[in-house]
Amino acid sequence: MKYKAILFDLDGTLLNTLDDLGDSMNNVLSQLNYPTHPIEAYKYFVGDGIEMLVKRALPKSYDTAVFEKAYNLMKTEYEKNCENKTAMYDGIAELLEFLQGIGIKRTILTNKPDDTAKKVVDKYFSKYNFDIVIGARDNVPKKPNPEAAFNIAERLKLNCSDFLYLGDTKVDMQTASSSGMFPVGVLWGFRKADELIEFGAKILITHPMNLKEFFNI
Repeated sequence: MKYKAILFDLDGTLLNTLDDLGDSMNNVLSQLNYPTHPIEAYKYFVGDGIEMLVKRALPKSYDTAVFEKAYNLMKTEYEKNCENKTAMYDGIAELLEFLQGIGIKRTILTNKPDDTAKKVVDKYFSKYNFDIVIGARDNVPKKPNPEAAFNIAERLKLNCSDFLYLGDTKVDMQTASSSGMFPVGVLWGFRKADELIEFGAKILITHPMNLKEFFNI
C-alpha cells in the first residue's frame, strides 16, 4: 500500500527528551525533599502526559495537595529545562528530508502539553514544515484515546488507513490500532520490543530510514 501521511509521536520517537524530563522532575522531588530517581526509570514514567509522570515519580503516600504542588512545579521546571539536553535521534533529520521530498504529509501527536510541544517542535523542526502538531489540551482526551488521531486525518482529508503511525510505547501502539492507522514501533525510544508487539505493533524498526520501503517511489 502507498501511504500518504505519517503520524509521529514526539518524545522517544523524534526527540530524545528523557534527560530533560528526568532532570526537571528530579529537581521538583529535591525541592519537596523526596527521593529522586535514576534517569533510566523515567522511561517508564513518561508517555501518558505530565500528570501521570508526576504521579509515578512521587512517593506512593502523596496526597492531593502534594500532587498539585509537584505538578505546578514540574510545569515550571520543564518549561525552563526542555531544551537543555534534548536532541533529535540519529536518522530523523534524514527521514524528514526524504518524506518532505516525496510529498508525504507529516504530523505529530503527543501527550506533552500543547504549548510546550509546539515550542519544542519550532525549536528542533522548523525547517521540516510539519502539517499538524497536536499536544495535550484541556477537555480533549489524551492518547491512547484515538479522538485526536481521527481529527488529524479529518483535517488532512485523508482516511486513517492512509497513515503510518510511529511511536515508542504501548500508548502509541494502542492509539494507532484503535484509530485504524498502521502501527510501527521504534526501537530507539523509551520502551522495548515486547511491549510494542504486545500492544499492537505490526512492524518494528531499528532506524528511521527503514521506513523507505513503505513508500512506492
